[in-house]
Amino acid sequence: MFSALIDGIKPITQNKRHFRTPLKTKQEIELKEQQLHANSYFSDTYQPLLPVQGPMRWLEEGVDSLELKRLRRGDYQPDLLLDLHGYRQSEAKLELAALIQACVKQQSLCCCIMHGYGSGILKQQVPMWLVQHPMVKAFHQAPKEWGGDAALLVLIDIGEQPHRR
Repeated sequence: MFSALIDGIKPITQNKRHFRTPLKTKQEIELKEQQLHANSYFSDTYQPLLPVQGPMRWLEEGVDSLELKRLRRGDYQPDLLLDLHGYRQSEAKLELAALIQACVKQQSLCCCIMHGYGSGILKQQVPMWLVQHPMVKAFHQAPKEWGGDAALLVLIDIGEQPHRR
């Protein structure tokens, strides 16, 4: 009876198609690149020598100390602003790497990072991360109009630009 039922049925030929991995979208590639930059530049265990007294400030070796004074006085107007309120450390690290990349890409010499007060974790971590990045020349606690001691003005090395100060 079973033989009668399957009589005339042809066996299925196997399809020899090989499936490739799907191509990644541009957003996925950019996110992966940001994570790579953040992980390669920023370490959570590195402890730089930063001031304990007075405003938070740092100047890369070999950079004129006048640049730090200009940051303190507010001579540099930040072109980009990053608000880190409500971010976790891992998210803030990615955003910081993306901000520095955007500054270099857009030829922005100065940016402002608002870390806020909160529990003080980002206020403590952001300067430690900035010190580690090779494109950061200096940073100083922002003047009152840019956030005061809840923000930092950062000077970015964008290469030789004769038309900008």
